[in-house]
Amino acid sequence: MIELTDMSVSHRQGYDFRTVVHEVSLNVKAGECFGLVGPSGCGKSSLLWVMAGLNPHWQGGMKLVGETVKPGQRFTGQLRQDVQMVFQDPYASLHPRHRLRRTLSEPLKLLKKTNVNDRIDRGFHHVGLDPALADRYPHQLSGGQRQRVAIVRALLLEPRVLLLDEPTSALDMSVQAEILNLLNRLKQQDNLTMVLVSHDPDVIDHMCDSAVRMDQGRIVG
Repeated sequence: MIELTDMSVSHRQGYDFRTVVHEVSLNVKAGECFGLVGPSGCGKSSLLWVMAGLNPHWQGGMKLVGETVKPGQRFTGQLRQDVQMVFQDPYASLHPRHRLRRTLSEPLKLLKKTNVNDRIDRGFHHVGLDPALADRYPHQLSGGQRQRVAIVRALLLEPRVLLLDEPTSALDMSVQAEILNLLNRLKQQDNLTMVLVSHDPDVIDHMCDSAVRMDQGRIVG
């Protein structure tokens, strides 16, 4: 589902670019949860953002869901739906001044999907939330509820690959376990391939079928 070959990733700093990931190669099989673990600033999230199509400044080879992607190329067509991301902070994907239903409906309407409200209600049931919460604002939900809504947002487009950037690190310990168990269940039920970024080896051990450790922009184990 994912093949990276000698991938290097850069970030813009002023007028220059700084390389933060150096010649990383890895393969993620269909249906597995693959972990990227390492300290903050080691490049694991930078790698994930390239896989999500959010940073075009990279070199090397990348295939996602069988499709070859080139540096600087925007994700279009089916690939935009097939690869979705859940961020560490749900506010990154939930508009603070819009009711949740409006935020969640916008991508579905852009793709001309039918029965939008029914899809959203089913999505809330799927992650264990009351669909009535869809008519609230993000600040009216708890952190764990907001992260479940962020997961709904990603799953509404029926992706094949789900990218998870520290999805529980901003949550209380008791809520972390609930979200991780939910993700495990969704992986099985929806036949998802997952890439999970975490600084916590225990989270990686609990979730992942295989994993690599990163440090200073390189795979070290």
